[in-house]
This record gives sequence, structure tokens and C-alpha cells, in this order.
Amino acid sequence: MPRGYVRRTRGLYNPKDGEPFRISRSKIDLFLECPRCFWLDQRLGVKRPEWPAFSLNNAVDELLKREFDIHRAKGEPHPLMKTYKVDAIPLKDPRMDEWRDAMRRGVQFHHARTNLILRGGVDDVWVTPQNELVVVDYKATSKKEEVSLDGYWQQAYKRQVEVYQWLLRKNGLTVSDTAYFVYVNAKSDVAAFDGRLEFDVRLLSYKGDDSWIEPTILKLAECLRSESIPERSKTCEYCGYREEAGKELQARVKRETKSLGI
Repeated sequence: MPRGYVRRTRGLYNPKDGEPFRISRSKIDLFLECPRCFWLDQRLGVKRPEWPAFSLNNAVDELLKREFDIHRAKGEPHPLMKTYKVDAIPLKDPRMDEWRDAMRRGVQFHHARTNLILRGGVDDVWVTPQNELVVVDYKATSKKEEVSLDGYWQQAYKRQVEVYQWLLRKNGLTVSDTAYFVYVNAKSDVAAFDGRLEFDVRLLSYKGDDSWIEPTILKLAECLRSESIPERSKTCEYCGYREEAGKELQARVKRETKSLGI
């Protein structure tokens, strides 16, 4: 049963606290989407309403990880890597479990200038014969057209792998500019369901550029420290809804107060 909105009281930023503050990759994206929503979330615990969990996407992610782990243990490339002529194998490293733990650990870096711990959980990391690490992300969808990296949502996907590349580099590791998306597209044009989904699996490459991350982190830290509520993003639907709803509620209160002669 839904429990209604609950304001968070733990894990909030306190400017007077000298301890490093943890910022996840998704919170960096939230800041880019809307500084006001980010500030309300991290300073006051007023977060955006949550979307339902994409359970099917999570299941696909878990199965892909298991599949690539089979080849990781053998020290050999996955057939998809052979098909697309990627000269690499899944990285076999004791840190992989930590790096893939998006909820608690992930790849972490303490940014001394801002005293922030930036972190993000990768889906996978491959390694080339030259010992360059390759960031890999799994994506699942269902669309009739061929998958690509050209749409609106895919811009966030690109930023996502760039953050992972930056984090790994900040840990002193050599990282390829090229990242890969294992993009899984569920087919909806088959004759029948028959209790199973059929997928088209593509490997899409992307040349990342993490030069935007450092200046973004400095702006993000400045926003966190501010005692003033930041300006909203003009394209933020959440802020737009809050403002319009607030106006209507205030107008109704005034009308009801006037009708009561108060």
C-alpha cells in the first residue's frame, strides 16, 4: 500500500560539517537537470517523487552481468565483442564487485577542493591488450526503430559513462576514451508472446569527453553551500508543477478566507 510522501531526514548536506559529503553520479545529473531540485533534495530532504522501479530492465542488467561474468572467469571475450571486433576482454579484478555496487560503494574519488566524495556504480569494465580500461553500460528498451545514441534520454547516458571514465582516471587508471553500450531491444513484432521475450542486442560505441565534469562539480559544490534556494531550470516539470499548484492553493485559501469574512 502506498505510504504517501515522506521527507528524508538523513544523509543531508550540512555546510558546518567538516566530513566529506557523498555525491552519486545520479545526483550530478539531477544538478544538471535542475539546481533547485538538487538543492531541495540534498539540503532539505525534499526529493522528487520516485518512479516505479523498472524491474524488467533490472532483470536484463543482472542477466547480462552473469553472462559476461562467465567469460570474465575464463579470460576470454564475449561473442558480442567478437562480432563487433572489439579487441578486449571483460576485466577480471577483485575491485569489480565494489565498482558495480551502485547503492553503497561504486568507483569513488575524494575531490579535495570541494570535500566531496564522487561515486558511481559501473555495469561493466573491459580491458584491452594495452591495459586500457573500457567503460561499458547495459541498456534495455523496447522500440520498433533501431536503437541509437541520438535521442534526448541518450544524452544522459553519454554523461553517465563520462562520469565513470572520469572516476576511474581519478583513481590513477588508464581509461579508453571509447565507451560501449550493450543495448538490448525487446522485439514487439513477433507472432506471439509464448511466455518469453525475444531481444535484438547491439553494441554501440561512444567517444567520451569528461572535460565538463570538473567545472560542474565546482558549481555543484557552490550550490550545496548556498543558503539561498537556487533558480529553477526553465525546463523542469517538477518545479513548474510545484509553482502552479502553489499558486492555485494560495488563491483558494484567499477565496475561502474572504468568504468567511476573516
